[in-house]
Amino acid sequence: MKNKYKRILLKLSGEALMGGNKALGIDPATVFNIAEQIKSVVDSGTQVAVVVGGGNIFRGSTAEANGMDRATADYAGMLATIINALALQDALEKTGVDVRTQSAINIQSVAEPYIRRRAMRHLEKNRVVIFAAGTGNPYMTTDTAASLRAIETEAEALLMAKNGVDGVYDADPKQNANAKKFERLTYLDGLNQRLQIMDATALSLCMDNDLPIIVFNLKADHGIERVVSGEDIGTIVSD
Repeated sequence: MKNKYKRILLKLSGEALMGGNKALGIDPATVFNIAEQIKSVVDSGTQVAVVVGGGNIFRGSTAEANGMDRATADYAGMLATIINALALQDALEKTGVDVRTQSAINIQSVAEPYIRRRAMRHLEKNRVVIFAAGTGNPYMTTDTAASLRAIETEAEALLMAKNGVDGVYDADPKQNANAKKFERLTYLDGLNQRLQIMDATALSLCMDNDLPIIVFNLKADHGIERVVSGEDIGTIVSD
């Protein structure tokens, strides 16, 4: 496989780790499949960083809607991302990949603190780096964390792995059979049409720093590998 990108950041939602038959939690087979795909990408010469969400364990916005303080709920969500990061780390290590987890909040017993220069050095040594705990700040989504970490680590593309959706549509394809899929979009199209690519802060960060976003279906056969090799299997958001 000849890869299009030298370094990418992969954004995984917490829901992507559940598998098809779970309402919450982590499906080991699904996580191992993701790890094997990442290993294939690393072995073929592309450096990989990962940002994981935590919605399969705890979702701050839902807790807030039920009366929980928003900042407290967001910090609880950050801890959920650390659980997911450790699960992915373990699966990657079992496939033989050298991996480091860095957390934006101090939890030194299980993860390194996030230090940009250290993360860059890990990537240069072909280690996978998993970024956990979002940005470390409440009111900021893991999409924003993914955009920020991709820019900080000089990734060439941000891969948004969706759970069962193969790109960006003008309506929810699960509810509207006539929804139109976009092959390519500009950042402004995504912002102006509110197309649910990611939150507006994250999308604006990518636009301001000219970072391409590729939205694809994680459940597609060898989806991560195919995107990294340059195959058009999703939606590309760029200038």
